[in-house]
Amino acid sequence: MRLKTIVAVLGVGAVVACAPVQSGPASSGTDEQTGQLRVWLFDEVNRGPKEAVVKEAVSEFQAAHSGVTVDVQYIQVASRAERFKAAFSDQKSAPDVAEFGNTDLAGFVSAGGFSELDLNGWEESKDLVPTILDTAKVDGKTYGVPWFVGVRALYYRTDVFDELGIDVPETLDEIATTAREIRQKKPEMIGISAGGKYLFAALPYIWAQGGDIAKADGGKFTATIDSAEAKAGVAKYTELIKDDICPPATCAGNGGDASVEAFRAGKAAMTIGGDFNRKSVDASSAAGKYGVVPLPGKDKGSIAPAFAGGNLLGVMKGTQRKTLATEFTQLLASKKYQQKMYTAMGNLPTFADVQQQVSDSDKFLEPFTKTLQSGTRFVPVTPAWAKIDAQAVVPTMIQEIVTGAKDVDTATADAAKTMNAAFTS
Repeated sequence: MRLKTIVAVLGVGAVVACAPVQSGPASSGTDEQTGQLRVWLFDEVNRGPKEAVVKEAVSEFQAAHSGVTVDVQYIQVASRAERFKAAFSDQKSAPDVAEFGNTDLAGFVSAGGFSELDLNGWEESKDLVPTILDTAKVDGKTYGVPWFVGVRALYYRTDVFDELGIDVPETLDEIATTAREIRQKKPEMIGISAGGKYLFAALPYIWAQGGDIAKADGGKFTATIDSAEAKAGVAKYTELIKDDICPPATCAGNGGDASVEAFRAGKAAMTIGGDFNRKSVDASSAAGKYGVVPLPGKDKGSIAPAFAGGNLLGVMKGTQRKTLATEFTQLLASKKYQQKMYTAMGNLPTFADVQQQVSDSDKFLEPFTKTLQSGTRFVPVTPAWAKIDAQAVVPTMIQEIVTGAKDVDTATADAAKTMNAAFTS
């Protein structure tokens, strides 16, 4: 989601479940070339810079399209499920273009809310990072343009590592070993701030071991969280939430926000944080005393696959101005305006060449762009994921393990059973 909202939404692994609409709006059958184009974008805590960039894009678009006006409304992220559900059911209340989270995509497409987009005629689309573009697809069809992306990497306290003469971990196994050594030598400090509810810190451990949440076969999903590979990843992640690294009493209930907050407060030597956490860390006691590297993978020199969070821009299915809506979507999501949105809001672009440009000008971004370039992963693209996520199936599984309520085999088997019930309902 928006970088400010990622902290509140993706960072804790919570996505608002959007109740599916039985039948979305039918295509209007018309394609008007004049009139008002309605756009919904997400509101921000600090909306000013975003709004300024959007206004510039609107001015450019209106100047190029006589008789066209663009009306932009900023909607609250927390109430988006209800707003979109109403829009899918009533064209009069619907926008022509909308911003939405990539984890919302499958549910919104299932509801019939968004049009398939043909990006072949858009020259810039060839430079979209393929794995990021995949987050805009359902069953191989594209329903949005990735507007920005957010990924996580390993934050560490340079002063603590220097003081103890410890090297930065180069594998996932070394993270636990290093974190344990730090806590042994500095018992007042958490080795790495992990969290029982921090889904997007746990997933790279599962993926790096060759596991996954679920697999698709003929459009149907089956849970694989209980596979040998996934269980190996779960075991390695839950190893971090132990008394000798990050005590369960402190860490079992933490999501992404709380995990990063412990690092900001100087209580942890490491954490898994996003590019979107930078400003908050720089405004903390850790400012000037930290570094960031890609989250290492299973083997030295490898990078663990990261979850590709972010937002899309899409065209509503019931629009009466599909050509105009498509053109405005491509303008606002263009390289030019993604560069401007990066400058204004810190949004990480979705084009490979623009990513390289911003990374070259700001070395802080290098670990995140390297992570993107090495390949990202995503949650199961199915409307059932909203239900699974709302039920906190994976975080609950992790908490059961770290608190000793269940062992890895039992907890993953139970989680798989719950997921399969959602996939088949």
